[in-house]
Amino acid sequence: MDPVRAFYSIPSTRTRRQRTSPEKPKGCAQRHSMGTSHRSTLERYAATLSPASDLPPLVPDLGQAGRIQTDPYRTGRGSLPTRGHRYSGNLYRWEFYPRKKRGHLVGPTKRGKGTKIMAIADASGLPVAIDIQSASPHEVKLVESTIKNRFISKPPDRIIGDKAYDSDPLDERLRTQYGTELIAPHKTNRKKANTQDGRVLRRYRRRWKVERLFSWLHNFRRLVTRWEFHSDNFLGMLQLGCIVILLRYF
Repeated sequence: MDPVRAFYSIPSTRTRRQRTSPEKPKGCAQRHSMGTSHRSTLERYAATLSPASDLPPLVPDLGQAGRIQTDPYRTGRGSLPTRGHRYSGNLYRWEFYPRKKRGHLVGPTKRGKGTKIMAIADASGLPVAIDIQSASPHEVKLVESTIKNRFISKPPDRIIGDKAYDSDPLDERLRTQYGTELIAPHKTNRKKANTQDGRVLRRYRRRWKVERLFSWLHNFRRLVTRWEFHSDNFLGMLQLGCIVILLRYF
């Protein structure tokens, strides 16, 4: 008995007729056989396919030989490409934003570069005025520009701010130019005499409504992070968000 066939043979006392398997053609792939109840086989030999040179590859990474092109930068066998010389075969996510954050009205802060959103809300927390400026200047210098970009014709009678708006020159400018009263608690390191008493500062408890306005604006993903290069486009998105908030209320 053939020693190769003896590995698959079952020992028996009776002699069994030897079956001769057909000769396998060279260079052909063989599929696994599937046995049925009649112990017949469905095995076939795949025929060779002629390569079509005029057809493009199904995947862009496949070459002319039908093999996947390996990337040395992704397999770890090479160093990452620099900005001057990059691998042209693939796109990396960091190639979309290779430069630093820049654009109109973008200024540096302690946490990085950004844009400051200035807003004024009414007693119900609805937007009355909104404006954007660079993140570098202080809020005291941006109050007048915010009032100029208001949605209503008449400037507000009073504005409630936090301790950052404690400025006597700002109080005088708002009172003389717009007739607006600024209500802000004094700083702890203030050296000048107090200009506001406890009766006026009772309104400071309502300042949470402007914070709620910013939380409403942050419900729009387009306003959480600025993606626009031009400041007018970002301001238009802010105004569109204010319009949606006003339409929901009215």
